[in-house]
Amino acid sequence: MTGNHQTLALLLFSVFVAITLGITTWVSRSRQGSAEEFYAGGRLFSPMENGFAIAGDYMSAASFLGISGLISLFGYDGLLYSVGFLVAWLVVLFLVAELVRNCGRFTLADVIAARMNERPVRIASGTASVTVSVLYLVAQMVGAGSLVALLLGDTGEAAQTWAVIGVGALMVIYVSLGGMRATTWIQIVKAVLLLGGTMVLTVLVLVRFHGDFDRLLRTAADRSGHGAAFLAPGLKYGGDWIARFDFISLGLALVLGTAGLPHILARFYTVPTARAARRSVVWSVGLIGGFYLMTIVLGFGAAAIVGPDAVRGSNASGNTAVPLLALDLGGGAGSTGGTVLFAIVAAVAFATILAVVAGITLASSASVAHDLYASLRRRRAAPRSEVTVARIAAIGIGVIAIALGLLARDLNVAFLVGLAFAVAASANLPVLLYSLFWRGFTTRGAVWAVYGGLVPALVLVVLSPVVSGSPQSIFPDVDFQIFPLQNPGLVSIPLGFLAGWLGTVTSAEVPDEAKHAETEVRSLTGAGAV
Repeated sequence: MTGNHQTLALLLFSVFVAITLGITTWVSRSRQGSAEEFYAGGRLFSPMENGFAIAGDYMSAASFLGISGLISLFGYDGLLYSVGFLVAWLVVLFLVAELVRNCGRFTLADVIAARMNERPVRIASGTASVTVSVLYLVAQMVGAGSLVALLLGDTGEAAQTWAVIGVGALMVIYVSLGGMRATTWIQIVKAVLLLGGTMVLTVLVLVRFHGDFDRLLRTAADRSGHGAAFLAPGLKYGGDWIARFDFISLGLALVLGTAGLPHILARFYTVPTARAARRSVVWSVGLIGGFYLMTIVLGFGAAAIVGPDAVRGSNASGNTAVPLLALDLGGGAGSTGGTVLFAIVAAVAFATILAVVAGITLASSASVAHDLYASLRRRRAAPRSEVTVARIAAIGIGVIAIALGLLARDLNVAFLVGLAFAVAASANLPVLLYSLFWRGFTTRGAVWAVYGGLVPALVLVVLSPVVSGSPQSIFPDVDFQIFPLQNPGLVSIPLGFLAGWLGTVTSAEVPDEAKHAETEVRSLTGAGAV
């Protein structure tokens, strides 16, 4: 990239960082000592504000960079991510949002522990939440590295390394100083920027093809080198039965995983009532739905205008397809329009990464402090003590995410998020649904459901082609691959539900009917909700 690209993009990015740091500093001067203020922003946000914040949390680097990149390389098969991410919100809206808001206080473990033996349940749920959050963070770090490498030119691994470290440091500052209130406002600003930038690119792509979407698809297919196969299922997931099972596994993970993501569930506690939580989801569905429709146009636009070969040449996983598309739409390399549009897209992508990692880090540090730390202490921790631990935990989680992000720098960010969704659907969703809807569910069932989904999911990922055994693996020079699928959801999600059922039916514990009745009434009516 030219010096103009670098200077303008870095300038715009610096403006966003300055604004968000200003928000964080302003918020940190307000009352941040209480747990409710730090974890839930005082529950003062309106449904529209929270809807924008949820959309900001959900529209990550995986969505903006990864999905468009996959569509530009694999055509129809890349669409699975857009469809899966969007359909998942129906599960959240109808099964989770209102009930979680009524039953919980700050974290997923609050919902489960309401009718169980609290300590083992909180430890299990807290462990799963932190694991999912770290996996999700890795994807954002990889996106940051790819973007900086493109922005600064081919400067080797050093640029990616410093980009990942810089993003990690900023996210720790946001969470430690500002808590949920600052994180929410950062998400709102980022959602507006991202939707605006995506809309501009979508309009420019359609104008290039005179509004003829059919012509756009045919041009993309012609440039792909695959012809009509580019617009049909099977280019990525149809080669053999293993690829088809991987397709099913990924679909399950995407559709069911959203309801188990800790940073999404935490958003329902920032509004005052369950009705507001439900209306927040309605707002977010509209915003997210429009965004994912636009990523389809951007993905095929990148294939038609930039070409899959150029996309792959810049980044083998396709993570830089959208910035390259912006450069071309603005007039090409060296043009003023191309420089400006590229810089805007690069800055928006950076804003996306920073905002999302702040939300995820807050959710995971809340799980460490509110669930793990509070449970492992003999006496219940004071709220101020919990908040201090959460701030310290944010630093530790940031360091882990940076290290793993550097290891996985060559993988597609949407693919990495698919793994996080699989773990969330395997470990968090079974225990959440059983706790809300099964009268006879017990503490052993809850603990087994979490570990019965979490452990197999992680083990299968380690033994899959993601980690070893292929040129695209994290460790391409070794081969301990046993499990053939890249996404473990097809196996680990049923195992999570099975382990929860098995733990319950083999438990000697007598389910507390009164606590279940209280939870049921509270979840459905909001009576007694915090």
